[in-house]
Amino acid sequence: MSPRQMIVLFLLLPATAFAQLETALVLQSTSVVEYELDGVIEASKQATLSAEVSGRIETVNFDVGDFVREGEVILTIRDNEYRAGLQKAKASLAEAGANFQDAIKDFKRSQDLRDQKLISQAKFDKARANLETAEARVAAAQAAVSEAQERLDHTVLRAPYSGVVVERYVEPGETTQVGQKIMSGYARGQLRVKVNVPQSLIAAVRQHRSARVLLLEGNASVSVDQITIYPYANPQNHSFPVRIKLAASELPIFPGMLVKVAFAIAATDRLLIPASALVQRSEVNAVYVINHQGRVSLRQVRPGNRLGDQIEILAGVEAGEQVALDPVRAGIELKAQQDTQQ
Repeated sequence: MSPRQMIVLFLLLPATAFAQLETALVLQSTSVVEYELDGVIEASKQATLSAEVSGRIETVNFDVGDFVREGEVILTIRDNEYRAGLQKAKASLAEAGANFQDAIKDFKRSQDLRDQKLISQAKFDKARANLETAEARVAAAQAAVSEAQERLDHTVLRAPYSGVVVERYVEPGETTQVGQKIMSGYARGQLRVKVNVPQSLIAAVRQHRSARVLLLEGNASVSVDQITIYPYANPQNHSFPVRIKLAASELPIFPGMLVKVAFAIAATDRLLIPASALVQRSEVNAVYVINHQGRVSLRQVRPGNRLGDQIEILAGVEAGEQVALDPVRAGIELKAQQDTQQ
């Protein structure tokens, strides 16, 4: 048999003899209708550390962009004065303690003499008052030691939690004052989005409480852990502040970034097909439909939104029909079927 005869025989074969086409069902799916709003990334846990004592700065160990672990030393202040203050407070405590012991002994002697009626009640009351005064001075001296120790501890500024430095306000050699800003930072991985939802949409947002956070770069999305809707509207623009807690992500997300927040506001039934099944020729959109007899037909459709790797079909097919996933092979199959009918 010649090659030409073999080709003619191949074209005369019924459609079922052609290589099996890979197909997919047209699915009817209930999906959400989303409304996108602008949002801004912010840190859930952020802080600005301030000086709690005054003094000359000796060291600053971190700068903008550095990662700091919880408990690491951020800054040290010259502590000579505060160490001297602590020693003075401890000396005063020791003196007060000695006076207190003397007052105890004097009180006990006065108590014995009073029991023997050898001193007056007034002298006994004075001994008791001296004891109470000495005890109070011990308490005051202990408080002074605690206060001096705390001031000394504040000459070393430590990170309250692990995070990234975003601002540094001082340099070594400067003299700080109480309350002066030292450094700002935020905890990495604990981010949220702040977005203002118009009054017209807030009821739907409350009902569905579902959203996706979309990055402007790379079409990536971030999962949402929690949605908090503020119980009041902004009187200037009548929008409701909404705070969205983000799940942990390896994506490059930083406070201050602009993102899109897609809120679910309704549910609708959609007909969906794989995106690979859609044929686009100029302004015509179509799919190859395979019926129960295995016959192929090209049918024009009206596509809607693209949802991941699927496309919504607004008209042209019905749920349960089969469409070819490989339009090129389906086109060859359709041509073969047409030739066998001639």
